[in-house]
Amino acid sequence: MCHQCDYTNLLEESGLESTPKRLQVLEVIGDNNSPLSARQIFETLSRTYNINRVTVYRILDLLVEKGLIDRISGGSRSFVYGLAPNENHPAHPHFYCKSCGNLECLNPQSLNVDMQAMQRTFPGVIENVEVRIDGVCKNCLRTERNSVH
Repeated sequence: MCHQCDYTNLLEESGLESTPKRLQVLEVIGDNNSPLSARQIFETLSRTYNINRVTVYRILDLLVEKGLIDRISGGSRSFVYGLAPNENHPAHPHFYCKSCGNLECLNPQSLNVDMQAMQRTFPGVIENVEVRIDGVCKNCLRTERNSVH
């Protein structure tokens, strides 16, 4: 969740006009605790704004292209969207629950990736690293334990 980001400034610095709909999409993504699917973003926006699904998808594609948001593998064949790393929003790993399908943001310090060492041993240019840890979340573990007893 990033309440410190100036979304207007992020758009303008990436060379995009700061339109109301682009701002709304960025705010929904940035003000959430975990990455969201395009459907969740659309449903959240359509409760208060007049926006259509195609517009949301186009804005998401544009924001990914400009590096403002990340398209993250959501566990199945779908994607979810979260803010791309910036000065107020550090890169961080995600935890995917194989039971309920929830994807959570983890603390950036919970897993350190040494990019310099990786770059020294890899002959190409690394542009992005996506770390996802799979397992079972505490809620599903609790539910499984309760159903056994």
